[in-house]
Amino acid sequence: MKAVQLKNGFGFEELTLTELDTPVPGRLEVLIRIRAASLNYRDLVVINGVMPIGIQFPFIPLSDGAGEIVAVGEGVTKFQVGQRVAANLQQKFIGGSTRAEVLKDSLGGPLSGVAAEYIVLHEEGVVAIPDHLSWEEASTLPIAALTAWSMLMESGGLRAGDTVLLQGTGGVSIFGLQFSLMAGARVIITSSSNDKLERAKALGAWQTINYSEVPEWDKVALELTDGGVDHVLDVGGAATMAQSINALRTGGTVSMVGFLSGLTVPEFDVTSILQKAATIRGSQVGNREHFENMNRAISRHRLHPVIDRVFPLSRIGEAFALLAEGKQYFGKIVVQL
Repeated sequence: MKAVQLKNGFGFEELTLTELDTPVPGRLEVLIRIRAASLNYRDLVVINGVMPIGIQFPFIPLSDGAGEIVAVGEGVTKFQVGQRVAANLQQKFIGGSTRAEVLKDSLGGPLSGVAAEYIVLHEEGVVAIPDHLSWEEASTLPIAALTAWSMLMESGGLRAGDTVLLQGTGGVSIFGLQFSLMAGARVIITSSSNDKLERAKALGAWQTINYSEVPEWDKVALELTDGGVDHVLDVGGAATMAQSINALRTGGTVSMVGFLSGLTVPEFDVTSILQKAATIRGSQVGNREHFENMNRAISRHRLHPVIDRVFPLSRIGEAFALLAEGKQYFGKIVVQL
């Protein structure tokens, strides 16, 4: 089978298309023919060695993939040959709250990832995908979609009439837009591109803010809502956290789901958290039960993920270069296998 590996170390230059033996499923395992995989910022920092998670070389990257089951091992009862499935990022995170031990079993680091024509997974780490989605669309669900769903719908308790502030137009934010609209909430979305903001409006965004033209976007959000938003999905991290808190209404929530601007939060007045009675919540994506809940909602509403571009596996380096550039895509980047 074909697979992409980091051969001897970190960096894009180490990504190598190679031939490996097709794995064989053991007891309670399924063999999945991967049809498409989507890229996440997590994959970028793993490949560049920024996220020290103890991977061993040679290493197959990527966390998100979708395909069909082509063989099952002894004792498998959840799935049959021919079913269309996606891999859950954290293989042992079935339900309940996040625990340290479940984070150690994440695909694409430290566990081997999905950038291969065939992978073997335990049946408990696999989720059936909505019938109306293409392979490419389904491959975007495990991290970006599930992060937005878990933070807004499961942990955040998003309700009709709430206001959500989203940062940028990457995968998590666009899924956040789609799920917020599905729930009857209104959305403010920020970007440095007026073209992307127009696309977000076409998808249903209530208000848009160009943060390059209006650096104090948090104050604009306060004015638009007459007191603040209910929920912020913060993908920026260090450079955006203080403004995200300021944009909240009293009792609102910031879900920190990314660190595009860095890992170290600059100094800010912590009394703002107290004065707002704010909830600050970190994200570790979501469990399998959340994934299944999300897929039922996606099926019911016939939601289609937004994909910017699709690359063949042989051009995965170009796909990552586009991801690293950061500002040249809208929604998700996908690789076909």
